[in-house]
Amino acid sequence: MLKFLIFFGAGYVLFKLLTGDKKKKTETVYKKHETMAAAGEMVKDPICGTFVPKDTDIRVKNGDQVHCFCSFECRDKYVEQLQNGEQPKSVK
Repeated sequence: MLKFLIFFGAGYVLFKLLTGDKKKKTETVYKKHETMAAAGEMVKDPICGTFVPKDTDIRVKNGDQVHCFCSFECRDKYVEQLQNGEQPKSVK
């Protein structure tokens, strides 16, 4: 019984160490993206609202504006809205 408790305790401690590190890494990445967005290095995807790097390869030029997208799906939705004569709907 004592071996089981020790094994369970060690497993729990290991689990907490791994999940705590994962949470910290996620927070660090989020803060980095916020900093990049504030510095103007990231822009908001006009369809889903995700922040993407300004130098992304998925772009559409509409008049004088260049819109950056997080995925080809978002880009295709935007282009479809332009072709239908609609004002592209964006996430606020």
